[in-house]
Amino acid sequence: MFFTKCSNNVYICTMSLTSDIYSLLTRNMLNRLEDTRKNPVYFQQNLFGRLNDSLSRTSFGKEHGITGKCTLREFQEAVPLRDYDKFEPFIERVRRGEQNVLWDKPIKWFAKSSGTSSSRSKFIPLSADSLHNCHFSGMKKMIATYVRNNPASRIFDGDALTLGGSVTIDELGRGKSHYGDLSAVMLRNSPFWVEMRRVPGRKIALMGDFEKKVEEICKNAHRYNVTNFSGVPSWNLVLMRRVLEYTGKSTLTEIWPNLELFMHGGINFDPYRAEYKKIIPGKSMHYMENYNASEGYFAFQDSPDDKSMLLLTDNGVFYEFIPMARLNEALSGSFTRFDTIETVNTTDNYAVVLTTNGGLWRYLLGDCVRFTSLNPHKIIISGRTQLYINTFGEELMINNAERAMTAVCEKHSVSVTNYTVAPLFMEGNSKGAHQWLIEFSVKPQDMALFTCDLDSELRKLNSDYDAKRTNNVTMTMPQVVELREGSFYEWMRQKGKLGGQNKVPRLSGERNHAEQLIEIQQSAFGKEL
Repeated sequence: MFFTKCSNNVYICTMSLTSDIYSLLTRNMLNRLEDTRKNPVYFQQNLFGRLNDSLSRTSFGKEHGITGKCTLREFQEAVPLRDYDKFEPFIERVRRGEQNVLWDKPIKWFAKSSGTSSSRSKFIPLSADSLHNCHFSGMKKMIATYVRNNPASRIFDGDALTLGGSVTIDELGRGKSHYGDLSAVMLRNSPFWVEMRRVPGRKIALMGDFEKKVEEICKNAHRYNVTNFSGVPSWNLVLMRRVLEYTGKSTLTEIWPNLELFMHGGINFDPYRAEYKKIIPGKSMHYMENYNASEGYFAFQDSPDDKSMLLLTDNGVFYEFIPMARLNEALSGSFTRFDTIETVNTTDNYAVVLTTNGGLWRYLLGDCVRFTSLNPHKIIISGRTQLYINTFGEELMINNAERAMTAVCEKHSVSVTNYTVAPLFMEGNSKGAHQWLIEFSVKPQDMALFTCDLDSELRKLNSDYDAKRTNNVTMTMPQVVELREGSFYEWMRQKGKLGGQNKVPRLSGERNHAEQLIEIQQSAFGKEL
């Protein structure tokens, strides 16, 4: 129990009893986490050995000649790099009920994800090991770290609000397996003690209709004592605005005075930070980023003063990293011995490759990271392997776009609800450009100056972009299209992608998304937003 000294030698308790008990129960876990900071190579090597044992007992392992223990080099030579498309035939066998294909224990759950680089649905296998020793384990480590960093926290004295998703019986598995977005699968598998302090109830949380779910949460908002919430910033902002509209309040603290933590992930939080500060004023609110994908729980922000995230090296995932400059070699199979945490540096951008306790083996995740520290190993998400625009040789990566948008929004005191970027192709004698479709919650006073500053920030951050923009050699000034309120929401609704893990693609080398949004802009919505 923590106490703070007041006047006259009087002490008051600064931690709730439940937080105190939780700290005691998670002390060993945090001690082990500290050990991984000091010797991550040992924990990764240990984990590789355990995963290798499981691999040798699967048909996937046998098909690749893995019948017993092997070295990392032998593993790298035997198992080729695969993206989801190349993994899909093996995953489909698992979905149809075949056992011991990718993992040596039964798999009954799949996380369905559309991703951001493809419109196809992905079905990521979730073993009991990956659910409990990766996803839930990562979440527990993050919350334990938060409580350690904030000894006065009363997070467990109230409710945890989660939007959730929905789950469906997998038709390929003849009723023996289910799929849904990751949040829904975790809700269905969460322990009873978590359910006791989570809102809304499971029935509402697992509703497939996002709008009905939000309506039910709004109806019951006054009954909740929310201390924390989690999820994708954009969808939670939609929910929170609806709650404020429904209750007639101007801030969330008027409804939930004990609110103290938002655990966010999925997209960059910086463009949304100002908007959240408006609806949750005061210094008692904390924000923690976590890197939790359908494939695994990889990292979380362990210090409020550092935006980078601690990479979890003992959480069911063995990591390899491909320098982006050699990604094409890796995809062709001519380069197979990728970096591990033992050999990475803080200079390169890396494509992330996973071997997991869910049965993914040398799986190309699609994300790019950069290490900000090697003692301990900390990362930032720097982009996507396929989420960039290189129509004119500008090689604009997502981290360039996010950083530029954040900087120009701060400079102009602007807030953005959502945005996407697409190329304007060269036609006739015209030169190329980028078109930024932006939905503002607080608009710039001078749109032309905002556009110029956005262009300037991009040129500072990306030398290739700057070269193409110099003297308008191949690209002219970007075009900003202001979308009316609700445009992105309507676009996602029409695509059947409201809520859950669905995200607006920030960058695209094609114009499909942009043209659909412009069409929505030009026509009346089919329903009131």
